[in-house]
Amino acid sequence: MSETASKALGTPAASPDAGRWKALVFIALAQLMVVLDATIVNIALPSAQQDLGISDGNRQWVVTAYALAFGGLLLFGGRIADLWGRKRAFVVGLGGFAAASALGGAATNEAMMFGARALQGVFGALLAPAALSLLAVMFTDAKERAKAFGIYGAIAGGGGAVGLILGGFLTEYLDWRWTFFVNIPFAIVAAAGAYFVIREPEGGRNRSSLDIPGVILSTLGLVALVYGFTRAESDGWSDSVTVGMFVASAVLLLAFVIVESKVKAPLLPLRVVTERNRGGVYLSLGLAIIAMFGLFLFLTYYLQIVKGYSPVKTGFAFLPMIAGMITGSTQIGTRLMTRVAPRLLMGPGFLVAALGMLLLTQLEIGSSYAALLLPAMLLLGLGMGTAFMPAMSLATQGVEPRDSGVASAMVNTSQQVGGAIGTALLNTIAASATTSYIADHIVGATSRSQQQLVQLEGMVEGYTSAIWFAVGILVVAAAIALTFVNAGRPDSSPVTGSDSGVDDEVQIPVVAH
Repeated sequence: MSETASKALGTPAASPDAGRWKALVFIALAQLMVVLDATIVNIALPSAQQDLGISDGNRQWVVTAYALAFGGLLLFGGRIADLWGRKRAFVVGLGGFAAASALGGAATNEAMMFGARALQGVFGALLAPAALSLLAVMFTDAKERAKAFGIYGAIAGGGGAVGLILGGFLTEYLDWRWTFFVNIPFAIVAAAGAYFVIREPEGGRNRSSLDIPGVILSTLGLVALVYGFTRAESDGWSDSVTVGMFVASAVLLLAFVIVESKVKAPLLPLRVVTERNRGGVYLSLGLAIIAMFGLFLFLTYYLQIVKGYSPVKTGFAFLPMIAGMITGSTQIGTRLMTRVAPRLLMGPGFLVAALGMLLLTQLEIGSSYAALLLPAMLLLGLGMGTAFMPAMSLATQGVEPRDSGVASAMVNTSQQVGGAIGTALLNTIAASATTSYIADHIVGATSRSQQQLVQLEGMVEGYTSAIWFAVGILVVAAAIALTFVNAGRPDSSPVTGSDSGVDDEVQIPVVAH
C-alpha cells in the first residue's frame, strides 16, 4: 500500500527511522553471510571430506543437513521473529549462526560436521525472515524503499558467486576450515551494528499463542519435501524412500493447510499466500530459482572439469553475472520500480534471463568464454536482477505488520524448495542425457583419449539438455508473473486483489532472497 493510498484512507504514515541506512548495512551484511555460506561450503567440500574421512555416500549430508533445517524451519523462524520482535530474533540468529560456524570449522569427524551444518540451518531460518521483515518496517518511502531493496537484492543475488571466489581463495591458500570461520567476524559486526543501530517500530509484534500443530506439520512436511528431492538426486525418482517422502510431504502439507484454515492464530494465515500478487511472486521466484540453481551447478562443473579452471578462476568467471545482477537490481529495477507496474519488470526480466540461458544451450567442449559464456552470464544477471527486485518488494504487500516475518519466510521457503527441486530435477535430466550419449558413442572410441573425449562430450550434452529445461522453466516464470501479478506502481492506488480486512497502514513490501 502506498503512502498516497494510505493518506487517502486517513491512515497516518509512519515516520522513517533515522538510522535506517546504517541498519541496511548490517542487515545486508547478515544476508551476505547466509548467501555466501550456501556456495562457499561447496567449494571446500572435497578437502573437508578427505580430512574428516566422510564417505562418498555421506558427503551430501554436509549440504543436505543445512538445507533440511533451513527449509523446514523457515516458517517457524518467521513466526518467532513476529512473536519475539525482529531485532531480537535477528541478533540471536546471528549469534547462533556464528557459534554453529565455529563448531563446523573445528569439526573433527563427520557427525560433528553434520550437526554444525544442521545448527547453521536452524539459526539461518531464524535470521533470514527477521532480517527481511526489519527492512519492511524501516523503509516507508517508495523511492527510498526501491533503492534499499535494490542494494539488498544485489548483495543477496551476487553473494552466491562471491562465495565461489572466497571459497576458492580460502580453500586453496589457507584451509577449508576458514570457509566456516569466516562467518564469525561477519556475524559479530552485523550483531553489534544491529544492537546499537536498529530501532524496531513499536506495535508490530504478533503476540498471539504459537500454533504448535501448524509448526509440527509444516516443518515435517517441508523437511520431507526437501529430503525427497535430495534423495531423488542420489537414489533415483523411483526409489521407495523417495516416493514415500513425497507422499508423506503431500499428506503433511495438506493437513497443514486444513489446520491453518481452522485455528484461531495460524502459523501461516492463508490470506498471505492466496492473494494473487503474492501467490504469483512465490511461484515465479521458486521457478526462477530452479533454473538458477541448475545453472550454477552445471557451469561450475563445466568450467572446472571440461575447461580445467581452478576453483578461484571459476569464481572469477562468474563475476559478469554478479555485475549483471547488481546493474539489473540497482540501476534498472530501482529506477523503474516506482514508474512501471511490477509485472512489466518481472516478465521481461525473466525472459531476458531465459535468453541468456538459451545461449548456453550452444555449449560445446571448445566453446569460447568471451564469445558465449560472457554474454550469456551478463544477460542472465541483468534479467534476474531486474525481475527479482520488484518480485521481492511485492512479497508482503498488503500484509499486516504482525505477519511480515511469516510472509517473508514464505519467499525464503519457495526459494529453498526451488533450489532443492532445481538441483535434483536438472541433475537427473543431465545424468540421463550424459549416460545415453556415452552409450551411443563409446563403441566407436578405440583409444583411451577418444574415450575420455566421448565422456567429456557426454557431460556437455547432459548440461545442455538440462539447460533447455531451465529455459522453459524461466519462460513459465515470466508467464506466471505477467498473468498473476496485477499490482500497480508502488506509489499508485491500492492494488487489485489485495487482502480485504488487512491493516492498511502497511505500505511496505519485504525483500527476500
